[in-house]
Amino acid sequence: MTQRVFARWVFVLLAGMLISCGPQSGPQANTLPDFTRLVQEQEPAVVNISTLQRVSGVEGRLRGQQVPEFFRHFFEGMEEQFDAPQRDAESQGSGFIISEDGYILTNYHVIRDADRILVRLQDRRELEAELVGHDQQSDLALLHIEEDDLPVVKIGSSRDLKVGEWVLAIGAPFGFESTVTAGIVSALGRSLPNENYVPFIQTDVAINPGNSGGPLFNLDGEVVGINSQIVSQSGGFMGLSFAIPIDMAMDVVQQLREDGRVARGWLGVLIQDVDRDLAESFGLDKPAGALVAQVMKDSPASAAGLEAGDVVISFNGETIDRSPQLPHLVGRVAPGAEATMEVVREGKRKTLKVTVGELPEDMRQDGGSERGAAPPAAAAPLGLTVAPLSDAEKEKLGLSHGVKVTDVKPGPAARAGIRAGDVLRTLNNLDVENPAALTEIVESLPTNSWVPALVQRGENPRFMAIRIEEAP
Repeated sequence: MTQRVFARWVFVLLAGMLISCGPQSGPQANTLPDFTRLVQEQEPAVVNISTLQRVSGVEGRLRGQQVPEFFRHFFEGMEEQFDAPQRDAESQGSGFIISEDGYILTNYHVIRDADRILVRLQDRRELEAELVGHDQQSDLALLHIEEDDLPVVKIGSSRDLKVGEWVLAIGAPFGFESTVTAGIVSALGRSLPNENYVPFIQTDVAINPGNSGGPLFNLDGEVVGINSQIVSQSGGFMGLSFAIPIDMAMDVVQQLREDGRVARGWLGVLIQDVDRDLAESFGLDKPAGALVAQVMKDSPASAAGLEAGDVVISFNGETIDRSPQLPHLVGRVAPGAEATMEVVREGKRKTLKVTVGELPEDMRQDGGSERGAAPPAAAAPLGLTVAPLSDAEKEKLGLSHGVKVTDVKPGPAARAGIRAGDVLRTLNNLDVENPAALTEIVESLPTNSWVPALVQRGENPRFMAIRIEEAP
């Protein structure tokens, strides 16, 4: 290598180093957010909540040993054997002050069954709180302490949140007060099992027992959620935490302060998600919407003309991509208000108007039979053997028609998930009145297509898609 070539190579190398060390712009130049000012300004309004309740000695010991709920019922009624009198049990959580005159928001499960609620402020004062009201459906509770000129949080809007946005939590995990953790919003509108009315904010903020009821802040220092739940196999944080949207929470607060209770909209339907096979069987372009598996008798949905097999694709102008969105939207509508639904029925779009009812109180809380074979023509193509339903079975299940599946052989029905003991109510949107009617329906099924079947398993109706591969 000549000196001239070597010098040129060194010049290029140095120039590249200078360029790489110079000013940068774009995502790589961004630094991590500084949360210090946010914490200094908002921390005074975050409180620690502890509760006391009288429990049996056995229950208290079980709580102290953190025995899983599944095993606790084995010890009920054994106080005398354990010689354990009643004693105080304590639990802890978090909350935050929403008004200068002492109103505090937290999770209902933090103060559930409490005989005494104590609120500890950041200045170490400890005050007894009164339970103003609670809403079990959203897991929210409103407390009040007799104090004035208190620091308050800034209330933001969860509607403005975006996936990937930075958020911060302040709480008392495992009793360690004023603990700060941060992360990002990892999903929005998330539904959890047995939580029909809360579209949770999912984050990767570290949340542990004791954080429940504490605030979730955005970078502007505004509360956008209430830390409520984690999904964990160990009992501790594993990367998934869930917060109740603050917009929903403040609506609950307003109703609790004005009426002492929360009223939610209700349609009276059982719904399920639409997968690819069901979408094809119902003539949809793609899997979307909430598939109506059952319409309850004398319900708002029934009065509006909604039918089993309808796919609700929008409610009050908001598109429904997945079925859990429908309860979220309906729950936000005031009972008695009129709403508009767009549904797909037999491949055609239809608009329905419904007067939304109020969620019934009972929904807020947590013999021998005849057997026989259906005609072979009804059983062979689908792999089903069926029997008529007796009058007693129809009355017990609340059905006017259907056939009972007594045997399932390898074939289209088995692949769809139909089991012995199921009741086949409709096939290809036609009522199955009896085994003979099923035979006629099966003989008319289109070849090489998906058809919907409404099946009842116990008390739960559900649509399944059956693939008809060859002409029956």
